[in-house]
Amino acid sequence: MAKGLIFDIKKYAINDGPGIRLTVFFKGCNLSCQWCHNPESISLKVQKMYTASKCIGAVKCIDNCPKDALIMTSEGIVTDYTICNLCGICAEVCPTKAFEILGSNITITELMKDIDNEAIFFDQSGGGVTFSGGEPLLHSEYLLEALKQCGKRMYHRVVDTTALAKQETLLEVADNCEMFLIDIKMMDSERHKFYTGVYNEKILLNIRALAKTNCDLVFRIPLMKNVNDDKENIIKTAEFVNSLDLDTTEINLLPYHKVAENKMVKLGIAKDFIEFEEPEENRIREIISIFNKFGIFAKVGG
Repeated sequence: MAKGLIFDIKKYAINDGPGIRLTVFFKGCNLSCQWCHNPESISLKVQKMYTASKCIGAVKCIDNCPKDALIMTSEGIVTDYTICNLCGICAEVCPTKAFEILGSNITITELMKDIDNEAIFFDQSGGGVTFSGGEPLLHSEYLLEALKQCGKRMYHRVVDTTALAKQETLLEVADNCEMFLIDIKMMDSERHKFYTGVYNEKILLNIRALAKTNCDLVFRIPLMKNVNDDKENIIKTAEFVNSLDLDTTEINLLPYHKVAENKMVKLGIAKDFIEFEEPEENRIREIISIFNKFGIFAKVGG
């Protein structure tokens, strides 16, 4: 049976599709967006997070570490990753949960048990299950199995994706879900490569293919000042969306925020943090106005 590397399961989610949802976060992404607010989702490997503010110096983690990979310092406990094997014992014995292991192989049976426990909220709110990440399509075998199991139970299914995958895989997923949430980072492919690590031609082709399916598409634009909030990019985005074979169009604008910085400190990779700026409110209103002129409903959040 397929297993998926999952780093979080969020209950009562209200921003990942209609109604009250359970959102499953897969580990691993084939983009490396410089502004990513979930840096713990990028790596396909298990990682460890340490929150120094939670540490009370109980040293149970140090005493129980089989590799002697932990050292107490004036700034908290430091892990020597040259010998740490991420066994997770430190997280198990820590009384305050200062350590957290990110990434667990969960079977479909285990996952469906969690999902079924939330079914009453789906029924009452018109919600369902959202598969997010990272990039869920990197775990396509597991994802498809989970989608089919949810389909048998008549749960509404959403896939939150970058749309960077083999088109045949993407279309098979489309046959087994009702909605996609898709980021459109920016239209210029060279700039897309600079900020995300990949060109966007394949992504745009895949979006065109998805627009011809029976799935609902909701687009999301992470907005950064002086990166992709310029009038030219917004107009090109609107033109692209209007060129698709869609009955309705919705774009959710997601202004930049700095939540990633604290997470990167906990992951021990704070040196890699790049700070961007959120567009001013009047600029966001202008962007909404541009989309409205193209007949596209745009809003902040979602």
